[in-house]
Amino acid sequence: MAIHIRRREFVFTMGGAAVAWPLAARAQQPGKSPTIGFLGATTPTIWGPFVGAFLQRLRELGWIDGRDIAIEYRWAEGRDDRYAAFAAEIVQRRVDVIVTAGTAATMSVKKATSTIPIVFASAGDPVGTGLVASLARPGGNVTGLSNMQTDLGGLRLELLREVVPALNRVAVLGNADSPLIRLEMERVQAAAVRLGLDAFRLEVMKAEDIIPSIEAAKGAADALYVCSDPFLTTQRVRINTLAASARLPTMHAFREHVLAGGLMSYGPNLPALFRRSGDYVDKILRGSKPADIPVEQPLKFDLVFNNTTAKALGLTIPESFLVRVTEMIE
Repeated sequence: MAIHIRRREFVFTMGGAAVAWPLAARAQQPGKSPTIGFLGATTPTIWGPFVGAFLQRLRELGWIDGRDIAIEYRWAEGRDDRYAAFAAEIVQRRVDVIVTAGTAATMSVKKATSTIPIVFASAGDPVGTGLVASLARPGGNVTGLSNMQTDLGGLRLELLREVVPALNRVAVLGNADSPLIRLEMERVQAAAVRLGLDAFRLEVMKAEDIIPSIEAAKGAADALYVCSDPFLTTQRVRINTLAASARLPTMHAFREHVLAGGLMSYGPNLPALFRRSGDYVDKILRGSKPADIPVEQPLKFDLVFNNTTAKALGLTIPESFLVRVTEMIE
């Protein structure tokens, strides 16, 4: 499938496992450059543009990777069972700050240390899941950027109804092992009731659950709402292939799913969130405490649409919808 992307992407190559950082903030160990622990929830390939945005912002702030800083990367590849061990490894390295994204990964790091500063580049409901005490005053050693994942379900359903006018029943696919995703599924179902729609859950916990779940939605639902988390992100091609076979239009939170054949996504621009997390790391390395740095909500949202998938599903898209699309994939 040919892909045309209107928006310029960040380009990032992982290179070696360690990249280096600045001297200013390691007063407790004079002469050593600060070290950042980086816990990636998926893979370097998926997160390449996000990490590239993060590193670019650090360079702009005077932290030159390869010269002033060392970064310890760990990649969980969508497997929640890896977080605890990786978090322990990073903490044992006595890093100066830990960067991650996603509620489960961040929670694992928080359990591993109450003293090392933690910055989450993206988390779904940091207050509701207990990552922070409040957005304005996080408290403790954790702060970062919210992606408002549990707050956008109603808007995503409204957008889905614009391109699927006969929408009545929605299947909501999510990882039942994730407290955040269980919360999102509840809120999507509540939003569906407000919109006069019927929504039912498809709960998965392992890759083998995906095929029977989507087969159960075939003929029983008019569309598939996918609750995006690291596990389902690694399964995005399989999900979209099965959904296409079942003639199910799909709604996602992030563009990576649409690049993999999904119909559309609506959510915050993740490279922008990861870029902003560079500012948080900069503040911490220069002496600020996470407890004093408010959690921010996203300013930039993307509506990404896959026109090839729409044509394959026989959908006619109204112009009033198309003019709001920020990225068209063809």
